[in-house]
Amino acid sequence: MLISFFLVLHDRLLEYPRSCVGLYSGYAMGCIQSISCKSKVFRESISVIEVKASIDPIPTSIDESSSVVLRYRTPHFRASAQVLVPPLPKKETWIVGWIQACSHMEFYNHYGEQGMSSWELPDLLDGKIQAISDSDGVNYPWYGNTTETCTIVGPTKKESKFNISMNDNFYPSVTWAVPVSDSNVAKLTSIHRDQSFTTWLVATNTATNEMVTLQTIKWRMRLGIEVNPSRPLGQRAKLQEPSAQEQPQVLSKNEPIPPSALVKPNANDAQVLMWRPKDGPPLVVIPPKHR
Repeated sequence: MLISFFLVLHDRLLEYPRSCVGLYSGYAMGCIQSISCKSKVFRESISVIEVKASIDPIPTSIDESSSVVLRYRTPHFRASAQVLVPPLPKKETWIVGWIQACSHMEFYNHYGEQGMSSWELPDLLDGKIQAISDSDGVNYPWYGNTTETCTIVGPTKKESKFNISMNDNFYPSVTWAVPVSDSNVAKLTSIHRDQSFTTWLVATNTATNEMVTLQTIKWRMRLGIEVNPSRPLGQRAKLQEPSAQEQPQVLSKNEPIPPSALVKPNANDAQVLMWRPKDGPPLVVIPPKHR
């Protein structure tokens, strides 16, 4: 199921091509007395024609082909938007794209009575930040820089219309054996994962860093896997509820972007793998890449 959100723009019909670069049609409306006035009109006239957000209505798949790790692949979260940008009155560059942040993460791998391993985001867990960037780690603050963004270079005389899209899913590997043990005997008994994200559609001026939030989407990915380590490889793991994910929410009112969602580190670089035994102190198995 797709969630669609439409905005009525002008009482005229325009026809546009679909790609990002150099597609213009129509003319700016409103104040034209000065460059600053035109800039204000530009900011206020960026419009989202349509935004769609969905999670594929399929269950998480489990892969037991490896004797070392269990792998699973969740369905994809997908977001796309059609954006209408008015003419740029002067020489400036704007980027329109997706920014995503993780606001909650539970990622526990249980090993029976021995304990559990846990991927953690320390600053998020301790409440020091509201959310952490889920950027690709290169193009901060953007989620990516291919289909996820579009760059408009001014000055332009006509308005442009383009599509931008993104997708996300999980495809991790979890060791059958206790990660701090020298033994390779399977002890994994269950996996629990629950993560929440906010995804913003944003326009930003590259020179001034002015940022306009166009749309806000919230989504969540949950899964539970039960494992019987005594069974033969290929027959150990069973997917628990939910078999299908909740569909994303396209909010009618935008939420502000926390500063921590716009800067380093991203979630991949900040996460740490802990071993938390039933008895004894916790151990760091894999430290964060960013310190």
